[in-house]
Amino acid sequence: MTPFKKTLLFIHRWLGFISGLVVFIVSITGCIFCFQDEIQDAIYSYRKVEVQSKPYLAPSILKAEALKDYKGATSSYIYYYGVDRPAGVLVSDPKKGLLYVYMNPYTGKITHTESPTTNFFIIVEYIHLYLLLPANIGGMVVGISVIVFVVLMITGIVLWWPKRKSDRKRSFTIKWNGRWRRVNYDLHNVLGFYATSVAIILAITGLSIAFDWMREGIYATANLGKAHPEEKVVLKSDSLLHGKMDTTQVINKTFLAAKAASPKAEMFLIYDDAAKAGAIGITAYAQALHYYESDSYTFDKYTGKLLNRTAHEQKSAGMKMNEMNYDIHVGQILGLPGKIIAFLVSLICASLPITGFIIWLGKRKKSKSKKVKTVVHRRTVRQHLPAK
Repeated sequence: MTPFKKTLLFIHRWLGFISGLVVFIVSITGCIFCFQDEIQDAIYSYRKVEVQSKPYLAPSILKAEALKDYKGATSSYIYYYGVDRPAGVLVSDPKKGLLYVYMNPYTGKITHTESPTTNFFIIVEYIHLYLLLPANIGGMVVGISVIVFVVLMITGIVLWWPKRKSDRKRSFTIKWNGRWRRVNYDLHNVLGFYATSVAIILAITGLSIAFDWMREGIYATANLGKAHPEEKVVLKSDSLLHGKMDTTQVINKTFLAAKAASPKAEMFLIYDDAAKAGAIGITAYAQALHYYESDSYTFDKYTGKLLNRTAHEQKSAGMKMNEMNYDIHVGQILGLPGKIIAFLVSLICASLPITGFIIWLGKRKKSKSKKVKTVVHRRTVRQHLPAK
């Protein structure tokens, strides 16, 4: 082995020790989360409603219904998940904390209420993102470990890549009929090779969740360095009108306007900023539970005046890439086949620290065995040497 490869092996080995446990946890929780929508749809009846031939209830009605049992609670987020799905209101209660209140969007009947801390898949998501640590600490630990993992994948390919063309066919397949140590070695190297390209994409999209600099980097790269200042302007309502106008029906007016402007949208997210100068933001998503293709609207919270509309087609390549991030990360950008690929690659990534550790352990035992044999050999030779 050349000095260069010895150095790479040293780096690969010790970075693997440092990040292995975190990579395993993040990867295995990623596997579980890939199909969270499909699993929850199968086991929770509240995630589906009967489609009715009438319009949704107004946001103000849903909000009032969700808050009626929680004195002093507030809500800024209202969701319409789709024609055959419930509406949801995120309630912030001073005693119980955050609560998701789901209801029939046609009748207003509450069908389910839960805390994020009791939903299995939300817990899995928090482990995946933060290891259940405080967000600023856990996010940093996960982010750094993912960066280390990317370095591991690259150094692993360099170390493993066969020199001779005649060795490549054998190197790209797993020798299932070999000894278990050989099978383990192939599982680490061969599966690692096949997973690398997708794993790096999953890592980059994950890093853009953890770090603003990665998100900004993707934005700038996709835009080829061209600035789009209009996409970063934070629009505000006319705070001078605070307390001077009846705003009860404004949120309903803005929702109807957004719905009319994006008639094919299946899912809507409404954000009613509680600040005096805060605006009403509405995002209309083309497909339910998918976050890539969307139109964005901003309204004055006092008058309902449209302050800005950005259709999906008008967005820069950088903004589209960042909005595509979640769908790429869980694989759903390619539908069910994409989710299967993301699941399998995450499973392989979870296995790499384990198979790598077994390889290291085997080499360590082999090295110790050689040392013992050498010592025994020397003693035997000495015993049979003629006396001087």
